[in-house]
This record gives sequence, C-alpha cells and structure tokens, in this order.
Amino acid sequence: NAMMGTLNESDDQLLGTELLLNSSNFEGEEHDASKYVIPSIYAIVCCVGLVGNAMVIYVILKYAKMKTATNIYILNLAIADELFMLSVPFLATSAALEHWPFGSLMCRLVLSVDGINMFTSIFCLTVLSVDRYIAVVHPIKAARYRRPTVAKMINICVWVLSLIVILPIIIFADTVPSADGRVDCNFLWPEPSWSEAFVVYAFLLGFLIPVVAICLCYCMIVIKMRAVALKAGWLQRRKSEKKITRMVMLVVTVFVLCWMPFYIIQLVTVFFYPPDPTITQLFVILSYANSGANPILYGFVSDNFKRSFQRIMCLRWLESGLEEPVDYCAIALKSKVCNPKEFQQDCLGSEMVCRNGTCTTRTTTL
Repeated sequence: NAMMGTLNESDDQLLGTELLLNSSNFEGEEHDASKYVIPSIYAIVCCVGLVGNAMVIYVILKYAKMKTATNIYILNLAIADELFMLSVPFLATSAALEHWPFGSLMCRLVLSVDGINMFTSIFCLTVLSVDRYIAVVHPIKAARYRRPTVAKMINICVWVLSLIVILPIIIFADTVPSADGRVDCNFLWPEPSWSEAFVVYAFLLGFLIPVVAICLCYCMIVIKMRAVALKAGWLQRRKSEKKITRMVMLVVTVFVLCWMPFYIIQLVTVFFYPPDPTITQLFVILSYANSGANPILYGFVSDNFKRSFQRIMCLRWLESGLEEPVDYCAIALKSKVCNPKEFQQDCLGSEMVCRNGTCTTRTTTL
C-alpha cells in the first residue's frame, strides 16, 4: 500500500508537471500572438489616421467653401490627430520589441505628443459643442462670434492650454530601467502617490469635466430646437443646423466610446489591481483609433466633406444624389442676385471633370 501511495504521488507529480508545461506553452503561444497582432493593429490605425486626417486638412485648406468656423475647429482637431499618428510607429515598435529603443529625448517627445493629442482632442470637441450651442441657441450673436478669424484665435488658445496641462508629462517623462534589464518609456515621479494624482488629474481635465460641459451644451440645443421648431423661418434653417449638429454629436459620442474604457482601466490599475496587460494594450489602441475614426465620420455624415473627398480622389461619378455644399453666410452677404438660368449654367460649368485619368477643377458655386 505504501508503494502504491508512492506511485500515485509520483503520477500526480508527473500529471501536475505536464499541466504546468502545457499551460506555459499556451501562455507562450498567446504571448507570441499578441506580440504580432498588437503592432499590426497599430499599423492599421496609423495608416488610416494619417491618410484620413491628411485629407481633412487638405480639403479645408484648399476649398474656400470649407473655411467655416466649424471646419476651422475640425481642422485643429485633424492637425492634432495627424501629429499624433506620426508618433504611433514608435509606440508600435516599442510594443513589438517590448522595450524602448529610441532614447530619452524621443521618449519625452512621443509622450508629450500623445498628451497633446489627448487633451487637444477633447478641448476641440468642447469648443465645437459650444460653437453648435451658439449657432442654434443664439443665432443673432453667432454672426459676431462664429467667424474664421475668431475660430483661429480660439484654436491657438486650445493649443496653449493643452501645453500648460501636459507640463507634468514634459517634465517627468523619461526612460526607466525595468527589472529584466530592459529600458521602458515611462514617468519618473518624485513620489509614488504622484502617479495616482496624475491619473485623476488627466481623467478630470481630459475627460469628465469636458464631457459634462458638452452634455450641457447639447441638452440646451435640444431644448431650443424643440421650443422654436415651428416658428417662421426656423424650418428652412433647421435642416442645415441639424446636419452639422448631428455630425458633431456623432464625433463626440465616438470619442467617449473610444476613451472611456482607457480611463476606466487606468483608474482600476491605480486604485484596485492591474488588469491583464493585453486588455490594457487593446484599450490603449482603442483610444488611439479615435484619431483615425474622425475623418471616416466626416465622410459619411457631412455632404460637404463627402464631396470634397470625392473631388480629391476623382470620384465625381459617386456624387449623384448629393447636394452641393452651401455657404449660407456667403449667400446672405452676397449683394449680386443671379438669374436662376445663369446660376444653373454656372453650377453645371463648375463641376470637376475627370478625363483620361486627369482631374480638372473649375470654380465652385454657392
């Protein structure tokens, strides 16, 4: 019996050893898979974001009709996203190599660009929401405040505010030696409690307070639109305002959906326990994907952006059924009244034509 007991014990030990080996092999395979999958996702996000935001910047700068106050704010958001996309290859390389090979200066630069994008994006969306509030709730004052020159000044203020907010990142970001002898890009806080304080600081300034302000703006917009929906002159203006407001609301919603998991995982890591690193990495990528999602939203929701994107890609044949972009401010300020027949001829003569693979543009019409 003693011998049988010894044999059983040895069999149990062999079985346990085999299970441990199988478990370690499975973890190794999972680790190898994530090592290739995560950098691949980074690469896709980077390519989509670079191309999409470059198109947004190009069409706003090229076409005069796109230089409205709202589009100037969108331009600012696209510039922030484009700058951030330029830093994504460094993050993808670091994720693939599992250490930071680019040195201290690039570590501070990449983390600073990351922080600027994080705060500039939400600040731009807050400004866009306030812009929509003024346009819908205070249409008379809108003519004074909703001008491209005013929008450019506000954009400068957004960048200055973002730089002030990310000063802790600029000061404390640096390379840190890890336990296995490798080098990581992280923060060198004077005290461990500073890490917790910074997570709360970023959550409040970069998410909670701006989102509350945005929600208040749209609540007041909805109240105003319901109150004056049947008044004379509103129905004609309402269609245009609703389209723009819907686009901004959709962009804000996608931002919240992309960034909320990131902030939740950061708060859980600081105040409870660190979750699985793969899950954390996926939520980080989801927040980065927001920078590539915005141009796609503009193309699907806004007819103006859709037409402009089709112009630069020579896809005018897809434009059937879409209305021409209309600048109502320019129409209101234009003193010359056109004959409808002349206006129709001008419209027909203004379209972009693609012949033999060559695109030629003519003067755009109102």
